[in-house]
Amino acid sequence: MPIVLWINIVVFITISTSFGICFRDYVNYEDNLDIPAIAKYFTTKGRYEEVNPHLIKDILAVNTSILPLPSAQCQPFHLTAIIRHGTRYPTSKNAKKMQKLYELVMSSASGKESWLREIKSKWRMWYTEDMDGRLVQKGVEDHKHLAIRLSKLFPSLISEEKLRGGFIKFMTSSKHRCVNSTLSFKAGLTELWAITDKEFDHEVNDALMRFFDHCTRFVQEVDQNPTALSEVDKFRQGPEMRRVTEKIADSLRVPYNTIDDDMAEAAFYLCAYEFAIKTVNSPWCQLFDEVDAQVMEYANDLKQFWKRGYGYDINSKSSCILFHDVFSRLNRTAVENKSGQQVTEAVTVQVGHAETLLPLLTLLGFFKNNGSITSTNYATQTQRSFRTSHMLPYAANLLLVLYDCGAGELRLQALLNENPVTFPGLSDQQASMPLYEDVKENYRELLQGCDFETECQLFKSPA
Repeated sequence: MPIVLWINIVVFITISTSFGICFRDYVNYEDNLDIPAIAKYFTTKGRYEEVNPHLIKDILAVNTSILPLPSAQCQPFHLTAIIRHGTRYPTSKNAKKMQKLYELVMSSASGKESWLREIKSKWRMWYTEDMDGRLVQKGVEDHKHLAIRLSKLFPSLISEEKLRGGFIKFMTSSKHRCVNSTLSFKAGLTELWAITDKEFDHEVNDALMRFFDHCTRFVQEVDQNPTALSEVDKFRQGPEMRRVTEKIADSLRVPYNTIDDDMAEAAFYLCAYEFAIKTVNSPWCQLFDEVDAQVMEYANDLKQFWKRGYGYDINSKSSCILFHDVFSRLNRTAVENKSGQQVTEAVTVQVGHAETLLPLLTLLGFFKNNGSITSTNYATQTQRSFRTSHMLPYAANLLLVLYDCGAGELRLQALLNENPVTFPGLSDQQASMPLYEDVKENYRELLQGCDFETECQLFKSPA
């Protein structure tokens, strides 16, 4: 197996949402020519730094003031971190699309624009099908740096003593990009503390980290159902996307019928991958202005909404097994802490995919719009909560932290991409760190039900 390199980046866009998240948008893209002006629209192909722009200047920067405690007595005693893999190469499917576009540009595009001359004379197609989603060096760094930042945010939990003592557990999807991200996270800690005399195991668990593959109802009704994404297909053939494809054709001076929605997506991905992997503002980015990028972002958000988000109930219910795994661990550590025992699992790091995180976030009620996003309501969705560019960059993470605040009072804090979020359905003044019992009451129906085997079985149609 070839040695692979990995990348980690995140960006913050400051938008208040009803879930208490604040995306800070203080990067001036016009002044930073190394960053494409459209970088904040790269959806699941975006850098982590675009969600957290302060990391551009200092990748290890943390702000402990974002963790306001109800009282000085509150001390964290458990952290569960569910993390997407780091920056990766394109899949073989996308590499094929990009190759097709490149060949068209090389054979048929004309014009004197400097960006086009650069593509035709200097740029070479270097993406190959055998890269197939493998972690790049940036992805390695994504997880190394995340591990170090979390150790600074939660020094009493992520410590050398806890790691050596076996109180930090690691779990991963079997996919190479996830295994390598897990190894990178561990390397971030062992290098930080110069640990060379010991190695630390991880568990491969696809039942939890790739639950979507094992949910028969999801696979048949959504994943392999050609009509499940009809809203996506309609939008990609609709007027907004047609304006984008025609503008690209005009820029390249090729016939309109040679640039379809797949070609537009390939061009958008070429811009995104060049930036995420190599931190290059690629000439391919010149094919899009901000309005075009917003259309491309919406097309991908539609796909994620209908395939992994609120579009179909089974999308979120497929994550019931992971939901129960998380809360059973929280309950177990809460009992250990209350009884005065040593908490046996101070930290659990679970590495998976965007497809792991999004169904769980949906099940928990985060980023829920008023109504569905569809092929026909693009114009009314500019302020939508459901925006994957903000939610799911490479190395995206959901952190759940249990605190002991004295006198038997336990509180639970949630952070998304290292920023506090408010649990949907909890609106008291301390909703960013509510009582753990209130959180369990909020999700009582899911905790009492949401059975993976029941939700995922196929129901026979009446004869």
